[in-house]
Amino acid sequence: MTAAAHRLARIAAHWFPGPLPVRLRAWDGSEAGPAHAPLVVLRSPRALRRLAWQRGELGLAEAYIAGDLDVEGDLGDGLSRAWAAVREGGRLRPGPADLARAAADAVRLGALGPRPRTPAAPRARMTGALHSKTRDRAAISHHYDLSNAFYELLLDESMAYSCAYWTEPEGPGFTLADAQRAKAGLVCDKLALRPGARLLDIGCGWGSLTLHAAREYDAEVTAVTLSREQRDHVLERVRDEGLDKRVTVRLCHYRDIDGGDYDAVSAIEMGEHVGRDAYPHFARRLYELVRPRGRVLVQQMSRGSSEPGGGAFIETYIVPDMHMRPVGETVSLIEDGGLEVRSVEALREHYVTTIRAWERTLEARWQDFTDLVGEPTARVWRLYLAGSALAFAERRMGVDQILAVRTDKGGDARMPATPAGWYATGEAAGR
Repeated sequence: MTAAAHRLARIAAHWFPGPLPVRLRAWDGSEAGPAHAPLVVLRSPRALRRLAWQRGELGLAEAYIAGDLDVEGDLGDGLSRAWAAVREGGRLRPGPADLARAAADAVRLGALGPRPRTPAAPRARMTGALHSKTRDRAAISHHYDLSNAFYELLLDESMAYSCAYWTEPEGPGFTLADAQRAKAGLVCDKLALRPGARLLDIGCGWGSLTLHAAREYDAEVTAVTLSREQRDHVLERVRDEGLDKRVTVRLCHYRDIDGGDYDAVSAIEMGEHVGRDAYPHFARRLYELVRPRGRVLVQQMSRGSSEPGGGAFIETYIVPDMHMRPVGETVSLIEDGGLEVRSVEALREHYVTTIRAWERTLEARWQDFTDLVGEPTARVWRLYLAGSALAFAERRMGVDQILAVRTDKGGDARMPATPAGWYATGEAAGR
């Protein structure tokens, strides 16, 4: 009889050009594929049944989440090799005879059978109109309300859950916490904050930028989030640091922010949640909320012009309703909203380093994570982080800081001629 791994390799050959990108080990102990490649372990025919019932990316992801499929060695390397094999050879289109042989092999391997249970990890189940306030709140809650305890395990002490700024190589002398402080300082400097400046932080997360601006720049900050867990955490940190007079925290949708005339507005990796059709309105709100000659900084993820972004796994288990576009399109939308874009700084490589730091934390504290949220959810995050680091490393995704200004009616931005002057004078906070 043909060993299971060799049948699996024969099936895979219909979709992967050339040799297998990974080594396979089947439930019967047989192996096939390159000797030194990452080892993919199929622990049960149930992994194949998952693919039969849920084809493509989501079926593979759920086989991994459930533990029916595993990877020994570097998960990111395994994903990279598989992606490269598909990309370099193009997606093969098996003919009828090939499909018949693949189906026969799959039947012999036990791929037919009842649909396996959904993995015991929270799925996003979205209802209502896309990007309505209620649905946006549910989407944010699915990802960010997993629990403050989870994010406290994963993140550094600043609780910054966004791309850090690595001004020095990572090491004992310059850690993730240092890089997150550098990012917060960079944002505040680009916004030219000074004592008394009024900053609106839209999508404030767990308050990393909000607290930095209030503590280090003496700014008066209004922090806005849709996540109750985040709101409660920021309020606690504000009280603990004695910043009650400088920081106001609001639980509301960006459409419901009242007032305006802020000296500066920030939106750090929040615009991805706005949605394609709603983004023009969001860009207009940024313009309306900042005063003339005030500055806006948007840090936002992007995708390549030919890359889809997101995907079934991300939509189902991580961040539902997320939308990314090429950075040039975001710049155009911000300018169409009335602001003048003055600079765009790409931070793509910085995100690779940031995510890999989170990955190492996840692995080092694996037992703590599984005790807190269960192994299936921990495996969701292992897969998510590995895939995200790879997407940024391979330039399928990017992240950028876009600095814009609301000019006055005469077109005056009140900005010095060079970037060095922008950061030094603090003119954006002056009238």
